[in-house]
Amino acid sequence: MTYGDESPWLWLAGAALASGFGTGLARRYALHRQLLDVPGDARRNHQTVTPRGGGIAMALLMWLACLALAFISGQWGWALLAAGLAGVAGIGWWDDHRPLSARLRFAVHLASAGVLALAGMGFDWPLWLCMCSFVAALALTNIWNFIDGINGIAASQALLVALLAAGLMGGAGQLLALALLGVTAGFLPWNFPRARIFMGDVGSGALGYLLAAIWAMAAADGLRLGWLLALPLAACIIDSTLTLLLRMWRGEKWWQAHSAHSYQIWARKLGRHAPVTLAYALWSLLAVILAAVFLRGASLAFLPLACILWFTAGCVCWLRLRKPIPNRNPT
Repeated sequence: MTYGDESPWLWLAGAALASGFGTGLARRYALHRQLLDVPGDARRNHQTVTPRGGGIAMALLMWLACLALAFISGQWGWALLAAGLAGVAGIGWWDDHRPLSARLRFAVHLASAGVLALAGMGFDWPLWLCMCSFVAALALTNIWNFIDGINGIAASQALLVALLAAGLMGGAGQLLALALLGVTAGFLPWNFPRARIFMGDVGSGALGYLLAAIWAMAAADGLRLGWLLALPLAACIIDSTLTLLLRMWRGEKWWQAHSAHSYQIWARKLGRHAPVTLAYALWSLLAVILAAVFLRGASLAFLPLACILWFTAGCVCWLRLRKPIPNRNPT
C-alpha cells in the first residue's frame, strides 16, 4: 500500500479527535472505579482529588497505529514495537489500579526495551542503533514517568518532540510521529491548564517509550536527524537525570516517589503550574526552532557540539530554578 497526499493529515486529525474522546471515556471509567490521586503523597503537587489513568486512550491509539503501520508496510518490526508498547502501557495501567513494586515495573521496562532493540532488526537498523534504542527506551520510559508531575508538562513536552520529528522524518516514521502529535494534542485540554484527569503511568510510560522509538527511527534515517531530535528532549532529560544524581549523592532512596524535580520546586515557589509548564514548553519550542531552522543545514560534525552547548545551557537553568524562595501551595 502507498500513502495518499492527505494521509498524514488524516492521521493527525483522527488521532487528535479519538484521543480527546477516549480521554473523556477514561475519565468516566476512573471516576467509576475510584482511580483517584489524593493530595499529600510524596510525588503530588496538586491540591484537589483528581482521577488518573487518562493516558490509556493515547496508549491504545498508538498501539493501534503501530499495528496499522505493520499492515501497511509489511515490516515485522512494527508488530514488535506494538508488543513493547503494550508491555510498558500494560504495567503502567496495572500500577494505576494497584501500586506495584519498582522492581516489577523496571523488569517490564527492561523487557520492553529489549523488544524495541529486536524491532530495530526488523527495521534493518545497524547493531549500534539497536543497542542505543534499548538504552533510550529504558531511559525515556522512566524519564517521562518522572516528569509527569504537574499539569500538562509531560504531554506538552512529548508534543513538541513529535512536532519536530514529523517535520524532519518521512514515510512510516513520519506517520508515527504525527499520530503521537495528534494523541498528545487531544489529551492536553483534559490536563492543562486545569487537570480534569492525569495521564497516569499508562500514559507517561507509553509516551517515553514511543519517543525512544521515534528518535531511533530518525537516527536510522540519518545521524543528523538523531542529533537534531535530541535538542527538544533536553528539558526532560536534564531535569530527571540531574535530580536523580542529586538524590543519589545525598543518600536518599532515589527509587521512591518524590517531589524534588526543578519544575516541581518552581511550581511550589509560584503557587501555580501553568507558568512552569509554559516556560518548559517555550524552552523546548526554541529547541524545535533551532533544530528545524538554524541547524537543519549544519554540518554533521557541528551538531554534537550544538547539543553539548544546548544541554549545558539547560543544566545552568536547572541550577537556577533550585534557588530557595518561600513556598506557596500550587493549584
